[in-house]
Amino acid sequence: MKGAWSYALGTVLALAVPVAAHGQALDMHGRGVHVYVALDELEYQPGGDERPVEVDALAWLGGDFQRLWAKAHGERGTRGGAGEVEGQLLYGRVIAPYWDLQAGVAVDARFGEGDGRARGLLALGLQGLAPYWFEVESVLFLSQDGDVSARLQASYDLLFTQRLIVEPELQLDLAAQDVPRFGVQSGLSALEIGVRARYEIMREVAPYAGFVWVRRPRGADGLGAGEGASLVAGLRLWY
Repeated sequence: MKGAWSYALGTVLALAVPVAAHGQALDMHGRGVHVYVALDELEYQPGGDERPVEVDALAWLGGDFQRLWAKAHGERGTRGGAGEVEGQLLYGRVIAPYWDLQAGVAVDARFGEGDGRARGLLALGLQGLAPYWFEVESVLFLSQDGDVSARLQASYDLLFTQRLIVEPELQLDLAAQDVPRFGVQSGLSALEIGVRARYEIMREVAPYAGFVWVRRPRGADGLGAGEGASLVAGLRLWY
């Protein structure tokens, strides 16, 4: 487990240092660099055997047409301690109004039961706003071993008031090959459907509660293998 965490952390840090330096250089030349940081999900599932904590965060640095993106997703059981973490570092460029084409690298790590493993991936994605203001994110992955997978996420904000927002969300994970060590099965590897209602105490701070249904293939070694539904509670922050 320590080896996987060290590999993942070292890769992300090695990539993040030149990104920060690049951002400082742009700022010195007066090109209007902006920074956005969001913790979309800091979430706890009180039911189930593992009772996991989940984190979903992103940040970008850049201007209106070119940006450097960092994305991270992690999940860990509060009982058994097994979990997974994925980090991405991407270059993004606007190719149409509200749409970014993104390309870069990612690290996928799994740990638990005294075993840790990690792999590197290339990532190519498209992120933006579809008609009727659906937020869409799609990404294609190619692992260091030649395994191909893809992910599609879509969500929509339903405003009941200026502060109360309900967000339905769908995520599909697809894979061309079985990769048992990373809990991946060919075909539809995972399906997640969720609905979360948040209340914005201020625009940057919003506690939320919701419901999530997940289906993952039997035999996957990640958290939540199989099929099930659970209540969730969490906090959303951005800067």
